[in-house]
Amino acid sequence: MSKPHQKHNPPSPGWILFALAVGAFAIGTTEFATMSLLPYFARDLGIDAPTAGHAISAYALGVVIGAPVLTVMGARVPRRTMLIWLMAMFSLFNGLCAFAPSYEWLIALRFLSGLPHGAYFGIGALVAVSLVPLNKRNQAVGRMFLGLTVATIVGVPLANWLGQAIGWRWGFALVSVSGLLTMALLIRWAPRAAPPPGSSPRRELGALKQGQIWLTLAVGAIGFGGLFAVYTYLADTLMQVTMASPETVPFVLGIFGIGMTAGNILVPKLADHALMPTIAGLLIWSAATTALFSFTASSLWGISITVFLIGIGGALGTVLQTRLMDIARNAQGLAAALNHSAFNFANALGPLLGGMAIAHGFGWASTGWVGSLLALGGLMLLGLSVRLERGKLPNR
Repeated sequence: MSKPHQKHNPPSPGWILFALAVGAFAIGTTEFATMSLLPYFARDLGIDAPTAGHAISAYALGVVIGAPVLTVMGARVPRRTMLIWLMAMFSLFNGLCAFAPSYEWLIALRFLSGLPHGAYFGIGALVAVSLVPLNKRNQAVGRMFLGLTVATIVGVPLANWLGQAIGWRWGFALVSVSGLLTMALLIRWAPRAAPPPGSSPRRELGALKQGQIWLTLAVGAIGFGGLFAVYTYLADTLMQVTMASPETVPFVLGIFGIGMTAGNILVPKLADHALMPTIAGLLIWSAATTALFSFTASSLWGISITVFLIGIGGALGTVLQTRLMDIARNAQGLAAALNHSAFNFANALGPLLGGMAIAHGFGWASTGWVGSLLALGGLMLLGLSVRLERGKLPNR
C-alpha cells in the first residue's frame, strides 16, 4: 500500500528574512570594516590614508556598475538562483582580497567584490516585501537591513580586532566565510518561484526613463555621502584627534552600529505611516549630527554619543528602498538595485571629499562639516522631487 504524498511546509517568512539578513551582514561587514581597517592596510602596503581610501571607492564603483548590469542580465532568472550566485561571487572575490599582494591588486579585487552588492540587496528587498502585507513593507526591508546594521556592531569591530591582533587580511577572510554561510541558508530557505510574468531586461531598463527615480537616486547619492565622509576616517579621527587607544576604536565602531540598528528598527515603522516626511527628517537629522561631530571629536564621550546619533541616520537606505519600489512600477528590480548604486556613489563621494578636506589641512574633524553639507544637498534634491510630484514644476 503506497504512502500518501507528504507536503513540506514552506519556510516561514522569518527564516527567509533571516537568511537575507545574514547576507546583508556579510556585505555590511566588508563595506564598513574596510574603512575601519584603513590605517592597517595603508601601513602594510606603504601608502597614506587618503590614498588607501581609494580601496573603499573602488568597492563603491563596483557596486555602482554591478547593481544595474547584473540585475538587468538576471531579469529572467529566478530570484533564489540569482541570490545564491551573487553570494558565490561575493565570497570568492572577498576571499581573494585576503591574499592581495599589492595595493593595485587590492583595488582590483575590491572593485570585483563590489559587483554583486547592489543586485543582492535589490533582489533581496523584492523577496522581503513579497512576504508581508503592503503596510509592512518598510519593516520587512528593515529586517533584512538589520543584518547590515548588526555587522557594524559585531562584524566590523571583530574585523578591526582581527586587523590589530593578527593582520587586516583576516578581516576579508571573515567576510568570505559569512558569504558562504549565506549561500547555505539561501539554498535551505529561499523560496522557489519563477520570475514574475513579463520579466525582461527591456522592462527593467524602463525604470531609467522616469525622472522621479533619478531624483530619488540623487537624494541617496548626495545625502548619504555625509555619513560615509565621517565614518571612513573615524578610526583615524579617534586616534589622531580624540587620542583614543587603538583598543578603544572597535568599541566606538560598535556604538555606531548600535545607532544604525536602532534606526532600522524604529524608523521603518514611521515610514510605513509617512514615508516622505520620514526621509526628510532623516536628512535633517544627518545634517545636524554630522555637524555636531566636528565639535565633539576631541572628547571620547562626546564623539561616542555623536557617532551613535549619526548611525541612526543610516536608516535612510531602508526608506529610500521602498520609495524607489513605489515609483518604479514594473521595473522594481532595477530600481531597488540602483538604490545601492546610489549609496555606493555616496560611499565614493563622501570619502573623496572628506579626504580632500583632510589633505588640504582642515583636520580630521572637518569631515563632519563635509557630511553636513552633503546631507543638506540631499534634502534640497528631495524638496525638488516633492515639488515635481505635486505638479508645481514640469517633470521632464
